Amino acid sequence: MLFNSTVFIFGFVPVVLLGFFLLGRWSQAAATGWLTLASLFFYGWWNPLWLPLLLVSMAFNLAVGMALAKQPRRRWLWLGIGSNLALLLHYKYADFLFATLQQLLDGSAPQGPPGLPEIPLGISFFTFTQIAFLVDVYQRKAADFNPVRYGLFVTYYPHLIAGPILHHREMMPQFQRPEVFRCNPAWLAAGLTLFMLGLFKKTVLADRYAGLGWATFEAAAAGATDIGFFEAWGAALAYTLQLYFDFSGYSDMAIGLALMIGVQLPLNFHSPYKARNITEFWRRWHMTLSRFLRDYLYIPLGGNRRGPFRRYVNLFITMLLGGVWHGAGWTFIVWGALHGLLLVLHTAWREAISRLAKAAAPHAGQLLRIPQPLLEAGRGCWGVAAWVLTFTAVVVGWVFFRAADLPAAFALLRGMAGLNGSQLPEQIISAAPALAHMAQGAAQVPLLADGTVMGAVELALMLALGLAIVTLCPAMHELKPRTRTLLLVPCAALALQQVLYGRASAFLYFQF
Repeated sequence: MLFNSTVFIFGFVPVVLLGFFLLGRWSQAAATGWLTLASLFFYGWWNPLWLPLLLVSMAFNLAVGMALAKQPRRRWLWLGIGSNLALLLHYKYADFLFATLQQLLDGSAPQGPPGLPEIPLGISFFTFTQIAFLVDVYQRKAADFNPVRYGLFVTYYPHLIAGPILHHREMMPQFQRPEVFRCNPAWLAAGLTLFMLGLFKKTVLADRYAGLGWATFEAAAAGATDIGFFEAWGAALAYTLQLYFDFSGYSDMAIGLALMIGVQLPLNFHSPYKARNITEFWRRWHMTLSRFLRDYLYIPLGGNRRGPFRRYVNLFITMLLGGVWHGAGWTFIVWGALHGLLLVLHTAWREAISRLAKAAAPHAGQLLRIPQPLLEAGRGCWGVAAWVLTFTAVVVGWVFFRAADLPAAFALLRGMAGLNGSQLPEQIISAAPALAHMAQGAAQVPLLADGTVMGAVELALMLALGLAIVTLCPAMHELKPRTRTLLLVPCAALALQQVLYGRASAFLYFQF
């Protein structure tokens, strides 16, 4: 069941909220049970065959958690973590590992084992959620083993499929507050507003940008090697915007759904495309995943406690495994390795600058002789250059994230580097005939998923609009309630029009 489907918006949510608040007047335990059953129904709607797997996974982790609470021994913790990772490995990575091994042994074309099942929906998220629970129990940060409440923690429908990744201690204590079980019009309105604005991001913005680069990525997947400069950058930027609006829209909708009953889910996005370095980017993008990787991988590996070299190794391994978590394929491995390398380079650069600053401290008085306007201009230019470099690196990374395979990714990157030429579209030549000598017979760029074409001017305007939104506008949580209310009516009208008369498309992170 998709957040952007009519059955969810007009059927599931009203029934769930009505039942929750009615039962909450009689019994908080009954209301909690109702919400847990509704969440299981929500999960089973997509594919009922995966519901037993989720139930078995929850029962196993609850049992291990109870054993850890009685005897906090590492072997119980490793049993729980190992079993969760084994489940994830079987369903998500067995095909990739089998194909890679087959190719290494006999050089044949990679083919998966016969009958391998599809990936269970949300397995990456509910696996990480339960691993975090076991670690929290081991560290005495969680101690609630009520089966119904634990089931709600894992399956709560706003976050079950694609996050945010939650800690038990930040969600479940909220369900001990009596006011959560009483309908609060202010909470309901605030949650509905945030949900609708997230729905607008998904249905009006993300789905629109999804079509702009589709044909180019498909051409690269089919083996095209002559993708031009403008076409390649148009596709890469379109996907960059699609991914942001799609996943941040989902997160806004999830937070809004929980807020309808007064439950606060953690923030997952904070204008990541405004970042001026790659470290800042990861503090702003998919924040709950970054937190999980830091707390349960980077710090246990040693963090920055064992010297600069080990810190760099730990950073790289953390991001490499973060890439693997997103998907089974060499493109995700390269994407994770790329971000790991970028984080290492930025950390080394920052430390080198810090050493230089300390060495130059005795001569700091000479800086006072530089006019203040000149200093400010220098800082501004440096900030712009840092943003351009960071954003470009992120876009290059998204090419690997989106491409069907490594050859397709490199085909796009060759085009982005201008190695295949920079053919000017016909619309630009018509507007500026003097540029005709730069063209090589190119007409309009075929970038729409339905096979039609979009002129270069229209494409440029769409990309410019999207980039302006993500780099100049405040983040959703930064908007004042009055501003959100003013945006609600037009955004809700456009979003619901797409829901009622369009086809509900799955969220991108459903496949991870």
